[in-house]
Amino acid sequence: MNIRDQVIAIIAEQAVLEPQDIGMESSLDSLGIDSLGLVESIFAIEEAFDINVPFNANNPAETAFDISTVGAIVAGVEGLKAAQG
Repeated sequence: MNIRDQVIAIIAEQAVLEPQDIGMESSLDSLGIDSLGLVESIFAIEEAFDINVPFNANNPAETAFDISTVGAIVAGVEGLKAAQG
């Protein structure tokens, strides 16, 4: 499973949707994921990819990690994995 599919699977699980129902342009809000679901998604992504996501749960707007869309999250994870070497 590639990064994109894995991130979508994690988000789908949080949203209680099927992965094929998750679009790359979808926002987490539009998928029904609240702030707690967002934090749980970030933790699941960190665990799945063995990365540290630069995310401030207390102030998501000031986070260096773009969570605006599913595609932005996938790109962020890809960037973190690439930086790991």
